Amino acid sequence: MDSIKLQKYFTDCGVMSRRAAEAEIAAGKVKVNGEVATAGQRIIPGVDSVTYLGKPIEMPKFKKNIYVVLNKPRGYLTTMSDDRGRATVAELVSDVGARVYPVGRLDMDSEGLLLLTNDGELALKLTHPRHEIPKIYHVKVAGKVAYDTLKKLNAPMEIDGYKLLPVKTELISVKSDHSVLKMTLFEGRNRQIRKMCESVELEVLRLKRIAIGNITLGELAPGKWRYLSSAQVEYLRTSGRKKQSNNKTKG
Repeated sequence: MDSIKLQKYFTDCGVMSRRAAEAEIAAGKVKVNGEVATAGQRIIPGVDSVTYLGKPIEMPKFKKNIYVVLNKPRGYLTTMSDDRGRATVAELVSDVGARVYPVGRLDMDSEGLLLLTNDGELALKLTHPRHEIPKIYHVKVAGKVAYDTLKKLNAPMEIDGYKLLPVKTELISVKSDHSVLKMTLFEGRNRQIRKMCESVELEVLRLKRIAIGNITLGELAPGKWRYLSSAQVEYLRTSGRKKQSNNKTKG
């Protein structure tokens, strides 16, 4: 068998995401053949011995890829464990039948649609900066949103020294004390929506992801999950390819 990167081995075994594995490797919590592992190290599954926190990590004899959508409530961390004992989304998907991990993140105070899977390759594809499936949010903000403020949110913005991809922002409802925005993102920088709103002096009262591409919450109640259909999985696998192919042609 060919060698693979150690962090990929963790995803193939359904233990954690590549990003999480990289952090644990850097923290010295992973050993290969009894020696502390290093970043970027490669192993041969079934030949090299891998342990995490002293426990062996082994490839399942039969692994079935599982894909679920969760309606994450506020107050839950988008992680599979927390050393401070806080509530995590792992508690909400404990009955899925396999260990799955989140694709991307939602802040603890944010809610809504979260994908989880044990398919490491698809997870990596969906979190790649060039992936082009839109993420759609409803953002409740305090007060009324002025036209100039809406214009600024739609214009090119720079957050933390990074130039953001354009974010389509629409005003969908206005009340006496709050407004609701629909924001469509094609990337997911850390706390991007909150930082964008802060930059135009809008106070976020509630932030909910309602869709990823054509995958929506539907009637899914907060804290509940459901399996994705085969058509939805195929949509996630093939989305963005045509546009990327066109870009290569133009170049």
